[in-house]
Amino acid sequence: MVLETDPDIARGIGRPFVADPYLKLSNYTNNLRRYGYTDDHINAGGSDRLIDALVLHGTGDKIASGLQAHIDGGANHVAIQVLTADGHSPMAAYEQLAHALL
Repeated sequence: MVLETDPDIARGIGRPFVADPYLKLSNYTNNLRRYGYTDDHINAGGSDRLIDALVLHGTGDKIASGLQAHIDGGANHVAIQVLTADGHSPMAAYEQLAHALL
């Protein structure tokens, strides 16, 4: 997740974390294909649609809603990793998300 409301900035932070290593791993990309993503979505670091699906971004409340959608869809747990611009601590984002989830 990226605590950022500007989609272009959020994708700029999230894309490198998805592109390397995940989009270089055949088991990961094969799974994405099973979910309907194509090579056009996977190549070149991932399409905006793919990055938006894999890296929640927005306000704490919007991200909390996205996480709840996973639970509502049948997940019994959801792992969260805060992604930040280079050198920034993720703690403030974890705190904001915790308040939104409580």
